[in-house]
Amino acid sequence: MLGFYDYTCWLTYLSLLSAGSGILLCLNDDGHPYIGIFFLMISGLCDAFDGKVARTKKNRTQAEKNFGIQIDSLTDVVAFGVLPACIGYAMLRKFPFMERFPLISVFFAIMLIYMLAAMIRLAYFNVMEEERQKTEDTVREYYSGLPVTSSALIFPIILLIHYIVVWDITPIFFAVMLFTAFAFLMPIPIKKPKLNGILALVGIGAVIFIALLWLILARM
Repeated sequence: MLGFYDYTCWLTYLSLLSAGSGILLCLNDDGHPYIGIFFLMISGLCDAFDGKVARTKKNRTQAEKNFGIQIDSLTDVVAFGVLPACIGYAMLRKFPFMERFPLISVFFAIMLIYMLAAMIRLAYFNVMEEERQKTEDTVREYYSGLPVTSSALIFPIILLIHYIVVWDITPIFFAVMLFTAFAFLMPIPIKKPKLNGILALVGIGAVIFIALLWLILARM
């Protein structure tokens, strides 16, 4: 079969399966944004460690390295580009002002802008990373602009607030989505977290995940 299937790819494949599940569940008749958020966070967890797992394999061929770059970015488009937009769509279906067409049109435009920004950023990263690897064999130390995987923490925080407060903050969700889209494309250097930083972010994500799950179960 075409492709590579060793353990270095497993987390990336799992991230895609998680994101695809979240998208399908957000878009079905009973779709709920919180279902999508849980799958978004699972994809974020997979992405946090897929690169480190891949680098544990010594003597990877250049084809394997290039394949890893491509599947990582393609998966990220789905997980952190399309899935957050689908979560936004699921929120709109429960938004009390859904019938106000001009306002809804703005929200739909923001979702499209967000997906486009995520795709552009990831395509640009692919090109730059392939060029960098021709001359360097070290791990990248800085991101240029906000990484798309940050959505795995940003949007869960917004939905946690949305669940706690008594008023609907759907417009705030979309304002944050628009800001995040532009942050993807801004050439601002952001230091790439080391293992301790990644573990701290995973810990924050775990707290948010448990808090959301507890709140939802408590109100059932």
